[in-house]
Amino acid sequence: MIKEILAVFRSDSMMDRAYNRSYDMIYLTQEMFKTAKDVLRYSEHSNTNIDVNDQDIEVNKYQREVRKDVLKHLALEGTDNLSSGLVLVTLVIDLERIGDYTKNIVEIAENHPEKLFAGKFEQEVVKIEKAIEINFQKTIECFKNADEEAAGYLVKEYKWISRTIDEILMSLVRGEEKTLATGCTVALALYIRALKRINSHLRNIASSVVNPFHRIGYKPKKNKDK
Repeated sequence: MIKEILAVFRSDSMMDRAYNRSYDMIYLTQEMFKTAKDVLRYSEHSNTNIDVNDQDIEVNKYQREVRKDVLKHLALEGTDNLSSGLVLVTLVIDLERIGDYTKNIVEIAENHPEKLFAGKFEQEVVKIEKAIEINFQKTIECFKNADEEAAGYLVKEYKWISRTIDEILMSLVRGEEKTLATGCTVALALYIRALKRINSHLRNIASSVVNPFHRIGYKPKKNKDK
């Protein structure tokens, strides 16, 4: 779908600006995620070098600008490119939600000033964090290059992360991790839940590269016409 969007947007200044804004949002939310993760997991205090709240405001501003440009384009040019406009608006909603979840991670850090350790789940959580960072970068590359093959792979690759997080969450609910204090257990549950949601929104973005509008968020069908 992104290939069709690029063809449309490069011929229209408002839509091209909207597309570029969405691209800016991806980079900004990636930086927000790295900052939020590092301050919670690898810092003894809750001070960040980058003001995530200010970045979140910037993401929200970009989202409004994209919506405005898409609406103006459709009002002036008609509905021939309606599907492309809807895809872009949906995509920036996913990016805005990623910004919200990274801000939530910082809020956890502010109330848990020590490094958050995951107990017996530490290795699994580190693996999840690294996978999301890698997938974040790969999603950016897929979006930039309209690489449908790579996007199809990423949609499948994201699935194990959600399953693993669900398993950890249910284990915490059952009280199977005995070494963590109550505050640490709650912070860990909130954190990995945020990771799961960030992962899901990244999956939606990757799926927009390969899927038509009505199938964004779902795995690609072999027959793309369905």
